[in-house]
Amino acid sequence: MTSLAVTARSVADLSADVVVLGAFSGGDAPTLAVDLPAAALDHLTTALSALGFTAAAESSVVLVAVPGLDARRVVVVGLGARPEKKKALDAAVLRRSVGAALRSIIDAERVAVALPVPSADHVAAVAEGAALGAYRFTAQRGTSDAPTVVDTITIVSERGRDSAVKAAVSRASAVAQAVGYARDLVNTAPNLLYPQTFADSVKQRAAGTKVKVAVLDEKALVKGGFGGIVGVGQGSVHPPRIVSLSYAPAGKKSKLPHLALVGKGMTFDSGGLDIKPANHMANMKSDMAGAAAVAGAVLAIAELGLPIRVTGWLGLAENMPSGSAQRASDVVTMHNGMTVEILNTDAEGRMVLADVMTLAGEESPTAIVDIATLTGAQVVALGLEVAAVMGNDDEFRTRVCSAGDDMGEDLWPMPLPAAYRKGLDTEVADIAHKGGPAGGMLTAGLFLQEFVPQVDGEAIPWAHVDIAGPSFNEQGPRGFTPKGGTGFGVATLVRLAELLSQS
Repeated sequence: MTSLAVTARSVADLSADVVVLGAFSGGDAPTLAVDLPAAALDHLTTALSALGFTAAAESSVVLVAVPGLDARRVVVVGLGARPEKKKALDAAVLRRSVGAALRSIIDAERVAVALPVPSADHVAAVAEGAALGAYRFTAQRGTSDAPTVVDTITIVSERGRDSAVKAAVSRASAVAQAVGYARDLVNTAPNLLYPQTFADSVKQRAAGTKVKVAVLDEKALVKGGFGGIVGVGQGSVHPPRIVSLSYAPAGKKSKLPHLALVGKGMTFDSGGLDIKPANHMANMKSDMAGAAAVAGAVLAIAELGLPIRVTGWLGLAENMPSGSAQRASDVVTMHNGMTVEILNTDAEGRMVLADVMTLAGEESPTAIVDIATLTGAQVVALGLEVAAVMGNDDEFRTRVCSAGDDMGEDLWPMPLPAAYRKGLDTEVADIAHKGGPAGGMLTAGLFLQEFVPQVDGEAIPWAHVDIAGPSFNEQGPRGFTPKGGTGFGVATLVRLAELLSQS
């Protein structure tokens, strides 16, 4: 696990395997963005010019034997054009660029990072990006060597002794560790991670923390009338689970806002009897990324000791074809008593979420956020890097999107048109679980809205975050995002908890 530190010492006074320096583009040659000894500055300026390095954002070049710096290698990373005098440095650019630099480092234990960080917020962005870029998935190795993991990243800041800067680095460490845990869960093979082992992992991770974990097994789910998640999981040899992770500061539980986080956790989604084509199945181990994000977020919120009550709910199941699997045209009774007609067994995630949202509402939380790899329509609409946010409260939906903006995660608000609700009408049950092919992301949200609990006759503020695109990176790595599990959503949920705790 990579640790983060901050220092007020000059980068020239540090000993490291690798030093990462930022540079701005523009003019005849890039400009180094931090103070350096004259010998190092002259050497680097000449070398960068000779190499034709433009310092475009996220680009990098490696140099060795740089005089005046005690490091085997120096990585110069581009930050793009220097901001105009009245404009602040873009924290998102810093986060992505330093992440790209750390991704390129494959065999170093100690890394020092010297980028322009005029405020604690900029220090936080650099620390987060560096730690996320340093992530490596090291499990599941047999005879091959696991990739080297950076042991320590030291952020250089002239304000390194300030308490606000130290706090920013500590917070960045907690968030990065939580994102790393979510990535590990998503990357784990589905024969190793199924509902029970997922629950075991969460219990192990929460041991010794302020997070309390409880698990409902298949018997409890049947007894509790959770027809949605039971039906989805009935075709698998690995029965479903609902896991709760609860955190509240000692002695303040009743006086604090209560945020409920609900995560879809399909540990493998074959599509069930409506089986997926082979080329759409290989990465379905990632269909539990929403649950992974919730687990990571609750653990980080507890580590940070935020003044808010948070309960995470993980709906864990495996969607498999078998003689006992759910069929299209089945009608199931949900935990809230509604009956639902199943039209396609590959639209299973909403059934799990609906049951778990109902359960979460029994605690009368202040707000509910569900996060899920829910629809292919989300990918069609917004692509592979932007999540969709729907909800029953525009102000709350906006706060979720703003939380993502603060943390470098892109989310876009989407509507829930009331006119589309009729697409869920059916003659054989209270509601059909999906609509037609048009607007599939929105009708999935409308289905979930039917299961938003009420308190005193008013629906609890709720947001639905569809992360089907950004949860798993099948393309090449970019910025601080590796190939494979991204951990998308963890940082947004942590930031949302911070914002709610301050209101």
